[in-house]
Amino acid sequence: MSTTTTGTAATPAARSEHPPPAPAMTPIRGLIRATLRLHQSALWFWGLLVVLIAGGLVWAAGPGLDAAWTEYVKNGCERTDYCSTGAAYTRYGLAVTLGSDLLTLAPALIGAWAGGALVARELESGTARLAWTQSVSPARWLAAKLVVPAALIVSGTVLLTLLNRLVWWREERLRHELGTRDWFEYSTFMGNGPLATAYALLALALGVLAGVVLRRSLPGLAAGFLGVIVVMGTLRTWRHALWPVETLVSRTQDRAWTGDLVDRGLITTSGARVSNAGCEDVSCDRTDVAGFYTDFHPSSHFWPLQLVETGILLALTALLVLAAFHLLRRRTEGPSSTRTGGTP
Repeated sequence: MSTTTTGTAATPAARSEHPPPAPAMTPIRGLIRATLRLHQSALWFWGLLVVLIAGGLVWAAGPGLDAAWTEYVKNGCERTDYCSTGAAYTRYGLAVTLGSDLLTLAPALIGAWAGGALVARELESGTARLAWTQSVSPARWLAAKLVVPAALIVSGTVLLTLLNRLVWWREERLRHELGTRDWFEYSTFMGNGPLATAYALLALALGVLAGVVLRRSLPGLAAGFLGVIVVMGTLRTWRHALWPVETLVSRTQDRAWTGDLVDRGLITTSGARVSNAGCEDVSCDRTDVAGFYTDFHPSSHFWPLQLVETGILLALTALLVLAAFHLLRRRTEGPSSTRTGGTP
């Protein structure tokens, strides 16, 4: 009897001296693991794609380029000839094209995936609300949905951008001889600077906002995809206006400029500028021509154009993320705050 009483009395003391062990995993770590596990198929696909394209670019920067240059020298081609496009050059061009095209197409795919699967599907199925009842706030839930994919996307796009830059630097001699690529071509411009990473982050934020707004998978997928296409098309159309152009004035129409052509035309005796749009001969049989002008972006404008557009995209991304958090907070905290608004 005394033994039982002693054991019973000692139990609270033992409990106070030895508190229950802390949970093995913090909510944030649990969210990260849950996000990785839930979207492991998409993340594995992205990782495999990055590894394959990165391997192709490493090959292109080394033996691929050497083989293409050897083929060019062996054929004895001039800059104006096309006999150099043999098997070695074709393989090299394919690897380089895939490397830049992936960075160009990735934002649209990321926007579609983020809008349809990352957020909207969990809101549609009720999985998100179940997570919110497990000591996870909606804000933390959304933060995990943004941070985990963003880290993997940035890692992949930065790696491919650096490899694209390596190939671009190594092929300088071949490019000057053959005139294969220009710096202002869309996929080349996208793949050789921070612009690709900025577009990928914008696509992620735009898709997440679409998912929070629509809360349905298929509409969120379509909105994310189309939203990214619209932004990319708009900025591509107005890219030439992001930095002041250089103007070359001459008395003849001879091409004395190199770079991205923005506009060209004639200058009349009154000083007016007339664009040559829709007119093959810029003079158009006019008698009041005093000279000719050309507005263009030289290669030195590559980084200014890249950085200005990247800044615009990052600002838009920040606004979209803030909008997604604000909307989610209104939808999750609004009713509860209304119900408890009268309590002291």
